[in-house]
Amino acid sequence: MDMAHQDAGEARTGAQVLIDTLIAQGSTLAFCVPGESYLAALDAMRDVQDKFRMIVCRHEASASNMAEATGKLTGRPGLCFVTRGPGSSQGTVGIHTAQQDSTPMIYFVGQVSYGDLGREAFQEVDYVAMYSKFAKWAVQIDDVARIPEIVS
Repeated sequence: MDMAHQDAGEARTGAQVLIDTLIAQGSTLAFCVPGESYLAALDAMRDVQDKFRMIVCRHEASASNMAEATGKLTGRPGLCFVTRGPGSSQGTVGIHTAQQDSTPMIYFVGQVSYGDLGREAFQEVDYVAMYSKFAKWAVQIDDVARIPEIVS
């Protein structure tokens, strides 16, 4: 696997592992509304902008609908990145459409820091419970080592 972020002796971040895994799976495009809850992923995307294109949208519903349409047109998962809380909920229309139409789509949501989970942190939401109702599958990645397994 060609790891774009691999430097001799330097550990990769979870965000770098995620973006490298998406690239290794053949992904080259994602849609987003930038947010602070996934700044590390945005930085990782910028580092490999020659291999991975991020289209910035003005609203999460637009980003999720574009990702759903991309999945429908290409047969490969359309990718969408949004921030936590209200940002994540505004993209639910695209997720529901993907579920109803059996469109391949992956919706990434930034989350509060691991140490803040369960403390009613600002914009903390149980996304697995929320999205399990209308997505084909919902999972929270709590271990960097599992990113390639879960994303693949």
